[in-house]
Amino acid sequence: MSIAGLVCLKPGHRGRLMWRTRLHRGRAGERGSFSEDDYIAILDQAHQRLQAPIVLIWDNLNTHVSRRLHTLIAARTWLTVIRRPSYTPDLNRAEGVWR
Repeated sequence: MSIAGLVCLKPGHRGRLMWRTRLHRGRAGERGSFSEDDYIAILDQAHQRLQAPIVLIWDNLNTHVSRRLHTLIAARTWLTVIRRPSYTPDLNRAEGVWR
């Protein structure tokens, strides 16, 4: 199972945790992680729920930095992505949720 999560913070408002799971059954040819389309779907859903622009602070996972995802992000004017340096899980508030 894979889990992707967003910690949503807005000054003066209560924080929110949004997540999505992906179950892997080990079938031949089945993807074992979230795809670019999965990540965009999560972000689109968060944008619809929050009704506000999103500033996404993201690590350098290979899927997060792919050309395809870069193109999908560029098409969303409400989305700003800030990349964290490699190997800095302490800068990611969502990491503490999984421990």
